[in-house]
This record gives sequence, structure tokens and C-alpha cells, in this order.
Amino acid sequence: MDSFLTGLKAAVDTLGATVLLPIVIFIIAVVLGAKVGKAFRAAITIGVAFIGINLVLGLMLGSIGDVAKAIVTNTGIQRDIVDVGWPSAAAIAFGSSVGLWVIPIGIAVNIALLLLRWTRTLNVDVWNFWHFAFVGSLATAATGSLGYGLAVAALVAALALLFADWSARAVQQFYGIPGVSVPHLASAQILPIAIVLNWVMDRIPGINKINISTETIEKRFGVFGEPVVLGLIIGLVLGLIAYYNAGDFGTVLSKVLTTGMTLAAVMLLLPRMVKVLMEGLLPVSDAAQEFVRKRTGDRELLVGLDSAILIGHPAAISSSLILVPIAIVLSIILPGNRVILFADLAVIPFIVAMTAPLLKGNVFRMVIVGTVTLALGFYVANALAPLFTSAAVSSGFEMPANAVQITSVVDGFLWIPYVIIEAIQGLAIAGLVLIAAVIALLFVLYRRNSAAWERAAGAEDEAEEAAPAIRAKATVNA
Repeated sequence: MDSFLTGLKAAVDTLGATVLLPIVIFIIAVVLGAKVGKAFRAAITIGVAFIGINLVLGLMLGSIGDVAKAIVTNTGIQRDIVDVGWPSAAAIAFGSSVGLWVIPIGIAVNIALLLLRWTRTLNVDVWNFWHFAFVGSLATAATGSLGYGLAVAALVAALALLFADWSARAVQQFYGIPGVSVPHLASAQILPIAIVLNWVMDRIPGINKINISTETIEKRFGVFGEPVVLGLIIGLVLGLIAYYNAGDFGTVLSKVLTTGMTLAAVMLLLPRMVKVLMEGLLPVSDAAQEFVRKRTGDRELLVGLDSAILIGHPAAISSSLILVPIAIVLSIILPGNRVILFADLAVIPFIVAMTAPLLKGNVFRMVIVGTVTLALGFYVANALAPLFTSAAVSSGFEMPANAVQITSVVDGFLWIPYVIIEAIQGLAIAGLVLIAAVIALLFVLYRRNSAAWERAAGAEDEAEEAAPAIRAKATVNA
């Protein structure tokens, strides 16, 4: 069994997400009844789209990462907990004892909840099961028990499906991507925070009137408000903040302009890549719905994908770029903080993208929610850093020079792992049972009144959703 799991893990590591996902999509599409040719084309298109998305993300993350490092260097911050980035966190998670088991555990949990009708999401994003393994590896580090780690990984896999179902309708409506959900806790965990803060902002005079969306900016400023120009302007501002002292005038000008053009390109190219993804995904989604309809009537089946499909929206990118210098300021001013950010500042788009449907693309509110979430995240990272470091050492991770402890924004800043670990450390097996009971209760409550939960996450009522189409049809007929 161990040799099989080792081989499976090695295959996943070797293939990577952009190769593994098309293979999984093809198999699933054929099983669901799609014609082989159509399934093959859809799988290839999805793989190409993710390659394109990753290329553009690499461009953005590299640019933001360089800007962040320059800003941090300019501030002279010194901290003993070092941000090693999500790739290191993924390597630690898959390299742990939990990582060996996480793929069969994640698949088993998904199948079980589908059969029980507790979820509508078929999570095909197998590579990102590392998030489940990561929390499980923290539990193992906290308790010294692999059993605890495996149980926690299973519970987190279930919780990811709950968040995916809960946010699916809002995500589909706002981003225009039917038939999908996002079982990605690094993105979904902000949703309860956003709901509370949005409720508060709705009741603060003045604040409740501020609506700075990319659509509003474009209407008010014309060509200067278009996403590509907005990306250029934000990039130029970030470039000036980061590189004002990078050398002579020519060097500074080159770095600033390069940053501006890079982020302008990201604003234009990311949405295009997501459109290509949807071209490939629609046949798979249609096959899934037809498969379910024939067997269960009106039941819906959603395809669970990486939250990379969300961050192409101009509101997600704009708010994220504004949050980069804010995160660095927070690392300086927060009392008791020991974390210095480097590698993972560039993943802030993944942290805030899920708030866009709820906040209707209001960049102002997205920045507020992102700031509060990051501020809480610093304290979570400080608390989890010892276990993060212990898990890293156990998996053979090589610690950076001069780092006493390590962390990452994904998943070291997330409140969900913190709550789970605190429950287990404080209550042992009773804490594990309590977490399982709470997750089961959340599933029951969601299923009893899913429409209200989905409205809370930003979904519009069906009548409101259909209204624009009805108005458009009436206009055409007239």
C-alpha cells in the first residue's frame, strides 16, 4: 500500500497541476458520458488555459514579488519568522507523512459526500489537496500522531466542499463561470470575515456610500479607467514606491515603466485566459449536468477548480495590488508581530478574490476586508509558526539562512487551521470530535436553507439574476 501511495504521490509531483488536471478532466468527462473526441478537446483546452493562466500569474507574481522585496528592503524590517511562500508550504505538506495519504483521503471524502448528497462539488483540483495535507501535518506536529493528522486532513477536505457549495452561485453569477465551484480554503476562508465586515460597513454613514468599482472608474474616467490603463497606473505607483532609490534616473525609470507595463498586461491577459478555460470547461459541465439529470432529476453537479479562475477580474487584481504595500505596513506596525513577508505577498489576489461577488466588485470594501484579514493573519502566523517549522523539519525542508521559524500567507495566515489546531491542542480527541460535529452541523444548516446562505455569500435571487436578460430581450424585441 505504501509503495502505491508513494508512486501516486510521485506521479502527482512529476506531472504537476497543468498536466494532471487535463488527464483528470478527460477521464471524468468520458465517465460522465461525453464523447471521447469532445472530452479530449475540452481537456486539452482546459490544460492550455491553465498554462496560460500560470504564465500570466508568473508574470504578475514575479513583478509583485520584486516590488515587495524592494519595499521591504527600503523599510529595513528585521523579523525572525520568515515567509517562505506557498510553493515551500506545498512541498512541506506533500513531503509530510500526511501528504502520502492525502490524495486517496480527499477523493474518498468527496465521493462519500456526493453519495450522501451533502455536496454538489466534484473536486477535480487534485494537486491542491496539499492544503488538506498541510493542516494535517500541523496536527501531526502538534500531537505527534499521524492518526490525528489524517483525520484533520479528511475534515478539512469536507470543509472545503462546504465552502465550495456555499459560494458557488455567487461565484458563477459574478465571474460568469457556470457549472463550477471553488473548493480552495485559502480563498474561501475570507468569506465569513467579509460577510461580517460588509454588514458593519453597510451601517456606517459615509462609508456605506463609497463604491469604487472598476466599472465605476471606467465610466467616470473613460479610457483612463479601463482595466489595462488602471493596471498601468497602479503598476507605476507601486514601481515608484519600490524603486525610487534603485539607482540613477535611467534605472529607476526602466524599473518603474516595466512594472507598469507588466501589470497592464496582467489586467488584459488574465481575463482572456479565463475565457479560454471556460470554453474547455463548458462541455464537461454540460456532460456532468446531463449525467446527473438522467439519474437524479434536478440535482446539480459542480466541477471544483482552483481559485486561479477568479483572480482575472480587474477588481481582484486592483485590490490585491493596493494591499501589497498595506501588508508591509502592517508587518511594521502590528504590536508583537515577528513575521516578515517576502515570497507570498504575491498571492494576495487568491486571498481576496472570493470577496468580489459579495462586495459587488467594490475595490474600496475589498481593500478594507483584505486589510483586516491580513492583520488577523499576522497573529495566526505568529501562533502557528512553531508547528509550521516543526512540520517543515520533519519533511526534510531546508530552512532559510537566519530564519528561526518560517511561515507563508498560504496557508500559514489562515484562521481555519488555527481554530482546528487550537481545538486539538486544548481538548485532544474531544477537540477532534467537536470540529467534526461543527462541520457536520454546518452542512445540515446549509442544506436546510441553502438559498439564504448563498445570498449571504453574495448570490442574487433568481428573479434579480434573470432581470438583466429579460430587459435585454425586451429591448431587442422593441
